[in-house]
Amino acid sequence: MPKKRSGGGLSPFQQATKFLGVSVLAGAVMAGIALPAAGALGLAAKGSVQSFDDIPDELKSPQLSQRTTILDSEGGQIATVYSRDRTVVDLKDISPYMQKAIVAIEDSRFYEHGAVDLKGVLRALNQNAQSGGVSQGASTLTQQLVKNYFVEEAGDDPTKVAQATQQTLGRKVRELKYAIQLEEKLGKKKILENYLNITFFGEQAYGIEAAAQRYFSKPAKDLNLQESALLAGIVQSPSRYDPVNDEAEATKRRNTVLQRMAETKDISQAEANKAMKAPLGLKVSKPNNGCITAVEGAAFFCKYVEKVFLSDPVFGKTKEERAKIWNQGGLTIRTTLDPQAQQSVQASLKDHVNQTDTVTAAATLVEPGTGKIVGMGQATPYGYGKNETEYNYSVNYDMGGSNFGFPTGSTFKPFVAAAALEEGRPATQEYASPYEMDYPSPVQTCNSKPWVNTGNDTVENEAESEVGPYRLKDAMAKSVNTYFVQMISDIGLCPVVDMTDNLHVTQGNGDKLPENPSIALGAVGLSPLTMASAYASFAARGTYCTPIAIESITQKVGESQKSLAVPKSTCTRAMSEKTADTVNTLLSGVIDSGTGQAAGLTDRANAGKTGTTDSRKNAWFVGYTPNLAGAVWVGSATQKVEMENITIGGVWHDKVYGGQVPGPIWKDAMTGALDGRDSPSFNLVNIPDPPKEKDKGNDDGGNGDNGNANGNNDNGGLTTTGATTGGGTVPTPSFSVPEGFLQGQSNGGNGTGGRD
Repeated sequence: MPKKRSGGGLSPFQQATKFLGVSVLAGAVMAGIALPAAGALGLAAKGSVQSFDDIPDELKSPQLSQRTTILDSEGGQIATVYSRDRTVVDLKDISPYMQKAIVAIEDSRFYEHGAVDLKGVLRALNQNAQSGGVSQGASTLTQQLVKNYFVEEAGDDPTKVAQATQQTLGRKVRELKYAIQLEEKLGKKKILENYLNITFFGEQAYGIEAAAQRYFSKPAKDLNLQESALLAGIVQSPSRYDPVNDEAEATKRRNTVLQRMAETKDISQAEANKAMKAPLGLKVSKPNNGCITAVEGAAFFCKYVEKVFLSDPVFGKTKEERAKIWNQGGLTIRTTLDPQAQQSVQASLKDHVNQTDTVTAAATLVEPGTGKIVGMGQATPYGYGKNETEYNYSVNYDMGGSNFGFPTGSTFKPFVAAAALEEGRPATQEYASPYEMDYPSPVQTCNSKPWVNTGNDTVENEAESEVGPYRLKDAMAKSVNTYFVQMISDIGLCPVVDMTDNLHVTQGNGDKLPENPSIALGAVGLSPLTMASAYASFAARGTYCTPIAIESITQKVGESQKSLAVPKSTCTRAMSEKTADTVNTLLSGVIDSGTGQAAGLTDRANAGKTGTTDSRKNAWFVGYTPNLAGAVWVGSATQKVEMENITIGGVWHDKVYGGQVPGPIWKDAMTGALDGRDSPSFNLVNIPDPPKEKDKGNDDGGNGDNGNANGNNDNGGLTTTGATTGGGTVPTPSFSVPEGFLQGQSNGGNGTGGRD
């Protein structure tokens, strides 16, 4: 049995065996012949090496992960996102100094040898044998490129990364065979280009372009000699030679590279000496990654775009496929976000609601007839600190929103009116509309079992002066609760459910609306995007278009660009043009003489509806012009703040109404978004007034109840018997609201039962 040297190294016999084995391996690979299944190297005995010929012939170059750039509708950059910060560049766009530096320090005979440098192997063997360890490697740039391919293909899977980097003879054999292929297929210049684009340079920078920007805030083509030497030296150990955290060690390594460049005659010794005396000259740029960096408060829209990509089957059949494409990046995503509209939305929110207020606000603008989301923002910024949140209050739960959306109050009433008109009820329909009444019972549902008022629930109007009879026009303008409860009793629940289905109105958690008369008063939680898209159907004369956020996507593949399919808006008829025109006429009256006067636009045709819910925990304004629709919600995400005797945006409010806080937000956002745009008109219809109009006041009214019809319970902050905005009590719906009905963060705080 051979003996070890006293120093713990290999004995002369072991050194000779190792020398012979690796030499045979290198020679065999270079000759392209098959390795024996067993023999002097004992490969098969370890069970770790395939026969050389059994290794798959083709090495598939991975699609390198790169930055994804998200643009607005005019091509302006919203944000960049990436799994790995990399920008692939051509060799001509990389400084010649950088090319020479990396070759000199990593593989000085790169242009002289093939895939394997036999002289390098022998030199390394000799050095390692003398040191008794592994002080010098012998991998060529081509072999290193192959290893990086395996690592890149492994992505973020720790098991695959370990397999790609394991120090086994089997991996080296596979690496060597593929290196031969790359030498034959690509040639030296392309191998060098690929290597510089794939290599990790530390500080989250992958590839030379990202590294040049990170350390020196300049493109790779402008790197000078000493900068190139510094970056080339980092590659061997990005953590050890990190110039940001250890300037002395990085300087020492840089000078080693400069000296090596002088030895290989890439530069003169005088040039090397001069560069060694130069300071590192760092000008570090921090990573600028993710939606949190989005401009004009568009972070929530940016995250919505990401959610769309990761959830829509058009981008891949499975979530794993979609995630892989997203993480690979290299995408240029042009979105529907209009920069003028987005700037206006965010400015309006900032003007009317402070970040530190106890309530927040969210607003979304949608283009009628196309479904394009042109603006989306909220008063609470995107983030993870105090008075910040990662929840997007404009969208449903599955797209990053609150668990259930927010009760909409009287903004739901136009859906009831549209359903009645579609059923043939005239625009002059009249109901007794007393100040207070029991919920009518029974009420027909979509099945054979009607809804019955088993809890003896009652409904009241906003003010005692609101006593009918009322016709639809006045009832809508004054938001008369008892009118719409009678209307839904008259036509039944099924026509209303059919209408909301046509308008894609679902609860914030994705569930269908409950068949309960209380939906007429906006008792269920919806999102601003849902409301804006539904109201856009009125503006589009009855055509509903599914909301879209993405116009086009191109993906960089190698040196070419390919287009990806994107989701398209699907437009369908939700109601007749006559019904839509009638609703537009009704809602124009809300702004002209009803509860929404404070929100009305003065320079163009517009319509809308106010809404305030139980205990004033939510206030809404949803409105539109023929070419733009928008929804604004104000409230607390935890549903624990009752907006009475409250300061919002520095303004004191005894009581918050839909027309007084969300209304002005809507008005300012729409005014800025539409500035300089066309001002089309509605197709209004004639709705005769009654022979003698009664004066019954003009208040917001129509307050939905968030509660439970079966007692005075408090469900997640949703009081079941709270007062309406006029001080009276509203009906208690006969369906249960789940615990933690609305969850999320508001102003940095955690809502009860908040989702992690």
